[in-house]
Amino acid sequence: MHAYTSNAQIPLEDVAVMVTNPDGSAIAMRLTDRSGRIEPIPISVPDLAASQTPDTGIIPFTNVNIYARLENYEQIEAENVQIFADTVTDQNLEMIPLSELPDKWTKAEIFRTPAQNL
Repeated sequence: MHAYTSNAQIPLEDVAVMVTNPDGSAIAMRLTDRSGRIEPIPISVPDLAASQTPDTGIIPFTNVNIYARLENYEQIEAENVQIFADTVTDQNLEMIPLSELPDKWTKAEIFRTPAQNL
C-alpha cells in the first residue's frame, strides 16, 4: 500500500489501513510509516496453476477490501481488490484533505474493482 496526498504523492504517516475478506472479517490492520507504506501482508490465494489454464472453474485470485483512514482526510474504501499468486499487489491510496472537500466530511471515497474476464 502507498498512502499519499496531492498529485506530488506526498507520503502520509499513520494512515490506519485495514484489509478484510469480502465478508468483513479482518485479515490485517497496519499504520503507514514515514514513507506512506506498510509492510506486505500475506494473503492466502489459489495456486498459480489456477490462473494458467482457462475454464478450470477456479477463480484464480482472492478478493479483499481495503479501508484507509486518517484524521482530516477523506476516507478510502477499495472493494474487491484482486490478489494473485506470485504477485505483489501495491494499492495506491490518494488521500484528499477534507479542507478541500467540506461537503464530504462524513463520506468515504469508494473504489469498486470489477471482476476480471478470465
